[in-house]
Amino acid sequence: MSWWLRHIGWWPPLLGTGVKVTRLDKDLRAVDVEMRLRRWNKNYRGVHFGGSLFAMTDPFYMMMVATNLGSEYVVWDKAASIRYKKPGKGRVRAEFRLTEEKMAEIRSVLEAEGRYDSRFMVEIKDDEGGVVAEVERVIYCATKAAHAERAMLRGRIG
Repeated sequence: MSWWLRHIGWWPPLLGTGVKVTRLDKDLRAVDVEMRLRRWNKNYRGVHFGGSLFAMTDPFYMMMVATNLGSEYVVWDKAASIRYKKPGKGRVRAEFRLTEEKMAEIRSVLEAEGRYDSRFMVEIKDDEGGVVAEVERVIYCATKAAHAERAMLRGRIG
């Protein structure tokens, strides 16, 4: 695991919102984060600011997939959406898991088609286990050849 990943909790977007990485497996198959309600991450109503909740989920699946696929692939965040379920009060948590089945699915599609938009769902929960928000992350994965071909075609068209 790189130095950067071991120290991701000091990355300004996470540090600034108060997101703390509480688990980071060496193989990057499991990551847990939490965020306490602080005056700098609460909204007008006194609960967690939605942008901070969304930021909790930002880099993790992209980094997990990129690390597990390896350097011969291109991996980027492509899209994300959030659905708020209830106000977030106190401490909230999110768990990210990358299963062997999901990696097998990604590799299979990449082998057949060269690129794939993989979808992941993560729940942000409060201390009682209630779902505060559901976040869907779409991760673009491609072989370097398929990515380069797509970029070349875009250059001709655009």
